[in-house]
This record gives sequence, structure tokens and C-alpha cells, in this order.
Amino acid sequence: MSDEAVLELAPVVGTVAACAAIGRSRATHYRRHRQSPPPPRPPRVPHRDRAQPGALSAAERAQVLAVLHSDRFVDAAPAQVWATLLDEGVYLASESTFYRLLRGVHGDVRERRSQATHPATVKPELIATKPNEVWSWDITKLHGPAKWTYFYLYVIIDIYSRKTVGWMVATRESAALAEQLLATTIAAEHVAAGQLTIHADRGASMASKPVALLLADLGVIKSHSRPRVSNDNPYSESQFKTLKYCPSFPGTFATLQDARTFCAEFFHAYNHHHRHAGLGLLTPAVVHDGHAETVRAQRALVLTAAHTQHPHRFRHPPQPPRLPEPAWINPPTATEPITHK
Repeated sequence: MSDEAVLELAPVVGTVAACAAIGRSRATHYRRHRQSPPPPRPPRVPHRDRAQPGALSAAERAQVLAVLHSDRFVDAAPAQVWATLLDEGVYLASESTFYRLLRGVHGDVRERRSQATHPATVKPELIATKPNEVWSWDITKLHGPAKWTYFYLYVIIDIYSRKTVGWMVATRESAALAEQLLATTIAAEHVAAGQLTIHADRGASMASKPVALLLADLGVIKSHSRPRVSNDNPYSESQFKTLKYCPSFPGTFATLQDARTFCAEFFHAYNHHHRHAGLGLLTPAVVHDGHAETVRAQRALVLTAAHTQHPHRFRHPPQPPRLPEPAWINPPTATEPITHK
């Protein structure tokens, strides 16, 4: 009797409530009526495909869409239509349902105004195989004697030799000063038209019209970093870090002349005494002036003599560091074609 009672009540009140009413253990009921193997479960229906009890019928959806597409409301926003109908004592559906029907069925919810489109910024890919092929320049701030006062350091660096070919410290950032420094440096390096590419970020002075016109007049190609991509100008950023991490860097400068004196000493030491790890431990001046092979050959003679005198101290005949390799700004990946400029 208990089994039949539970089976009769379970479809009405549920198995748990039927067992409680009869006074039978649920475990006993499940054990006696367990199917082995259990029946397969019906396939799971995604939530968006399930029939919702409160969903609008097809006729109701058609009515909502007809109202939204009517001549009265065709140019009104769904929220405006919903509020207008509500003020008139008409409720067809919720405001979100208005939007959902327009978006999902006809795709009518969108930006109607023409949108400005901007072409993707091209990644600069520059290679230098010798000096005076690609320069990088930038401006950094040096703290002055008082809070919020600065001196501005303009630096031009050759990315192949890492030599600072031009620099200047001024009291302001100015396109006119940048134009003057670039013109003087290009003349001092005897750069021919069509030989040089100058890369910079998109600062006001770098992207100014006077600088662009000067470079065009001198036959110099200009290149700019992508917006908000600091890695596109790595050589200038790296040199600024070397400058400001120098042990003798004072942090603040009392006068403009103090800043110029420090920078003159720093750039002279950087160009003529700093053995650069990216240049096979050669100085930038040696590489820029074309003496790299001569210095490397002299190093090889010294190492050969040391090996001859004490061969047991070496596993292999020692060789000096290799000569500098071509310098890249953003080398192309394996799937990209190689373009020099």
C-alpha cells in the first residue's frame, strides 16, 4: 500500500512530500523504484531557447514592432515611444523589450549618424646598417631649482652607432629651437639629401609644421611613433634612462649653465668612453667614425697573444665581441615583408 500511495502522490506533491506524508524513508522508496541503467536525460535546451512563461506571443511581438515602425514613432527612440504610450494609458511591453525586439529581429537599434573613421596607424619599421642612416630624437625634462620649473634637453642619437650627434638644453620646448638644432646637426654631419630618416614621437615640437618643412627642404625622411606606443622610440628612451641613472646625475640643476655643463660632460663620456653593450663593447664614436674593424682587429691581436702565452687558461681560442649588427626600430616578424624605409 505504501508503494502505491507514494507513486500516486508523487506526481501531485513531489516524491519528498509524498514520502513524508506516508511515513516512508526516501532512501527506501528510491532503492525499490530505481531504474538500472537510469533512463537517458533529455538533451539540455540553452537558456535563450527555452520558452519563458512570461514571454510575448508572436501576435504581441508583431504589435510592438508595428507601433515602433509606425509613421508616428519611426524616428523616435524606444524609450520615448514607451513613455509616450504609458502617458496615453497604453502598455504593450517593457522598455527593455522594445529595445530587444528592435535589436534582435531587425537590427534597427544603431547609431544613425555618420561616424568618423581613421585608418590604422602604421607601425614604423626602420633599419640602419651604417651611421647617419636613421636618427632618433626626443626631448626630456630636467628639474630646475624650484618646484615645477624645468630645463628641456633636446637629444639626437644615431641608432646604428648610438652616438649623440646633437644636443641642446633650453628653457622651453619650442619647434623653432628643434628646427635650429636639427638643421645645425644635419649640416655638421654632412648628410646628403635622401640619405637620412629621422624618427621621433608625436610631441608638439616633433610633429610641428616648421620641423616638417625643414626636413622636407633638406631631403630628410621623417618618421613618427604610433600614438601611445613608447616602444616605437626605444633608443632615445634608453639613453635618457642612462643619463638620469648616471651616478653623478644631480637630480636638480640650479641654473641653465649647470645643466649644460653636466650634459656636455655626460655626452662626451658617452660618445668617447662608454663601451656600449649593443656595439660589441665599442664606443659610439669609434663606430660612428668607421674605426670599428680596426679596433676589433687590435683586440684580436691582444687575445691571440694571451692565448699563445697561456693556452691552458682557455677552452677555445678567444675572439673579441662581434661588430655591431644592423639596428632596427620594430624589426618585422617572420610573416611580414622586410622594408628598409
